[in-house]
Amino acid sequence: MKHVIDGPADAPVLLLAHGIMTTHRMWDGVVAALAGRWRVLRYDLRGHGATPAMPPPYTMVQLAEDAVRLLDSLAIERAHFIGSSLGGMVGQQLGACFGQRLHTLTLANTTAVQGAPQAWADRMETAATKGVAPLVEPTLQRWFTDGFLAAGGEAVERMRALALTTSVDGFTGCAAAIRDLAQADLLARIRVPTLVIAGEHDSATSPVEAQFIRQWIPGAQLVMLPAAHQSAVECPQAFAAAWERFVLSVQIQGDKT
Repeated sequence: MKHVIDGPADAPVLLLAHGIMTTHRMWDGVVAALAGRWRVLRYDLRGHGATPAMPPPYTMVQLAEDAVRLLDSLAIERAHFIGSSLGGMVGQQLGACFGQRLHTLTLANTTAVQGAPQAWADRMETAATKGVAPLVEPTLQRWFTDGFLAAGGEAVERMRALALTTSVDGFTGCAAAIRDLAQADLLARIRVPTLVIAGEHDSATSPVEAQFIRQWIPGAQLVMLPAAHQSAVECPQAFAAAWERFVLSVQIQGDKT
């Protein structure tokens, strides 16, 4: 599994998991803000970037087990975890089933229940018959606010290029897991300190869905950022700052108990 590590060797480990049609490179801005103080480990999910595609379909359980295997292969007993979109869906599995491997859990721009399975089935059909290219521009429109997308810039071009590199098997495999998402029952089982991050303008996974996750995970905190679906790309410094404030609050609370 392709992975990249940045930051001091003796710093606490932060594991980052990206969304569908991206790679570990979606985290570039966040890593730039955090790697001076954290050991940041990011990886490519199945069929994305430089990680080979297994035959589809995939399940969230399989994708969570991939993350655990990565930690095992690097002899990392526990890590902080941030997952965006699909990565946040994987994070729900990790928090509920592998919570002993996590210091904290952050679920960004994600949901626990699939509200539009047919839309994902249609995207899978398009990818299988025409490739992923026809999906890229509509996806970018969901990922970013109109102003950010219109301004273009390095971040938009990077994300467009990453989306175009997604393999068909990788897309359809992960899309099947998203299409079948039904994880509301997992949320109450999460006992790891949890932060939920939502984009104020996110139409893909709305603030209402973020509120639902926060409500059902005991003690979870919620932060809203002025972004659409890719808040870690659209406002990476604010994203990183919100996460560090959360971790500090967890550490302070732990010192009091």
